[in-house]
Amino acid sequence: MNGRHWTSIAAPVVVGLVFLVLWHAVVAINQIPSYIVPGPLLVLETLLHDWESLYHSLLITLQVTGSALLLAVFLGSLLSILFVQSRLLESALLPYAVILQVTPLVAIAPLIIIWVSDPYDALVICATVASIFPVIANTTVGLRSVDTGLIDLFRLYGASRTQILLRLRIPSAAPYFFAGLRVATALALIGAVVAEFVAGTGGTRSGLAYQILQAGLQLKIPRLFAALFLITATGIVLFLVVSWLSRLALRRWHESELPQES
Repeated sequence: MNGRHWTSIAAPVVVGLVFLVLWHAVVAINQIPSYIVPGPLLVLETLLHDWESLYHSLLITLQVTGSALLLAVFLGSLLSILFVQSRLLESALLPYAVILQVTPLVAIAPLIIIWVSDPYDALVICATVASIFPVIANTTVGLRSVDTGLIDLFRLYGASRTQILLRLRIPSAAPYFFAGLRVATALALIGAVVAEFVAGTGGTRSGLAYQILQAGLQLKIPRLFAALFLITATGIVLFLVVSWLSRLALRRWHESELPQES
């Protein structure tokens, strides 16, 4: 790991530490009560004390997010491939995908939760609705952005539509797909949390959003901050995992992941 990589890691860590110090100083100097804004040390203490129940909720939220993301990737990629094969199909279905994307999730989540009897399945559907459009939009653009000269060359050598798709269009669309996947990952987590807020389900299948709701109602603000911290940390970890997968897939041939000269 060279100096540039260390700098890229150290810079956000330093910013985070400065933020925590300022947060602690503002709370301590102004003697802000913990039921309004708890200090970072109290949040950490609460996180450790309530770790068992928060960790269980974190796993539920992660399961919903992961299931929704896999579903969004599968359905989004499949629709993109169909769109590229047929302009008519794209013209018929893409507007409905846009409508689904621009409709606020909080407006349709209650309907999905009513229609789907299993709460977990309802949460997965809500999170999938929130995250599928970036996969469709980016992958479709990537599949269409192939050099027409290369397509003509493939056809000249007698390649079929399937061979052109598998050997030319899909590899060329990989950078676009991963760009959409980064956005979709964040949206899947947001969709899962929003759906949990709307559903308000408790019991053994309660996610972090339910912990936030309960903590707010009981004025356990440090616990609320601890759950918020876990959601934020989960989003960062998921983003880093997707970025690592992107580098792993593209580092040997695409300009976006090749080492840049300073």
